[in-house]
Amino acid sequence: MGRRRQRGRNVQGILLFDKPLGASSNKALQQVKNLYFASKAGHTGSLDPLATGLLPICFGGATKVSAFLLDADKRYRVRVKLGETTSTADSEGEVLQTRSTEAITPEQLNRALQQFVGEIEQIPPMYSALKHQGERLYKLARDGVEVERKPRRVTIHEIRLLTCDLPEFELEVHCSKGTYIRTLAEDIGELLGCGGHVIGLRRTQVGPFSGEGMLDLATLQATAEQGRDALDALLLPVDSAIMDWPDVRLNGDTAFYLRQGQPVIVPRAPTQGRVRIYDDQDNFMGVGEILDDGRVAPKRMI
Repeated sequence: MGRRRQRGRNVQGILLFDKPLGASSNKALQQVKNLYFASKAGHTGSLDPLATGLLPICFGGATKVSAFLLDADKRYRVRVKLGETTSTADSEGEVLQTRSTEAITPEQLNRALQQFVGEIEQIPPMYSALKHQGERLYKLARDGVEVERKPRRVTIHEIRLLTCDLPEFELEVHCSKGTYIRTLAEDIGELLGCGGHVIGLRRTQVGPFSGEGMLDLATLQATAEQGRDALDALLLPVDSAIMDWPDVRLNGDTAFYLRQGQPVIVPRAPTQGRVRIYDDQDNFMGVGEILDDGRVAPKRMI
């Protein structure tokens, strides 16, 4: 049998998509992928349907650097309502308990917030995409099944109180990968003795990408009417996801050997860590890693 022909265009680059309220991350990905008629695309970290905001979508070779965006720090704006806990820790769930918030003051709230800055432990929510014995937790939760989850260590770099109109308030949170904002809201509410849940969530930054260049579905659909070249012009280069990394430049010979999978010596290369690799024509080749002996080894080539 002949090789199956791949459907779609060979699109390359990264789109900063503004995910709409109510859509799953996978649904948003498929909408954008279909609009571009792209053969290969993936997103870089799920957002709940309740959440809006930055969902970087990687096309073609950019899917090979998407893992580094998954590992990157994130920034969110989150609105929390105190006094109620819900089954999902957000406003989509069933209210489980109601408690008074009359005694809570802005000063108490500020003191509580500071206790969550730094390295903390979180127990992942049942309504999450984590797996237990091969089954997604949220599927088990929908069936009324609850399983034990191990605490995870995450880092909250910064929490800023933006508005405070108790029992509601809004925060900006800068955090490490793997942080559950719904769990953070729940834990803040429990520390205050009244419970709480998320009523609004928007992601505003993923790694080097801020929300300034986000494009919504309506903008993409309007651009598509101008043709696919206009759509492609909205994409960022593949290497934009890791532009904060150091770079190395290879001549023709070293580029050849590196493409064959061989580590190479590069004068004045960094002494450790990961690097962006370019050939002598300034073409992005992929991601490399500095070995203990100082050579540059291919890690993920484009």
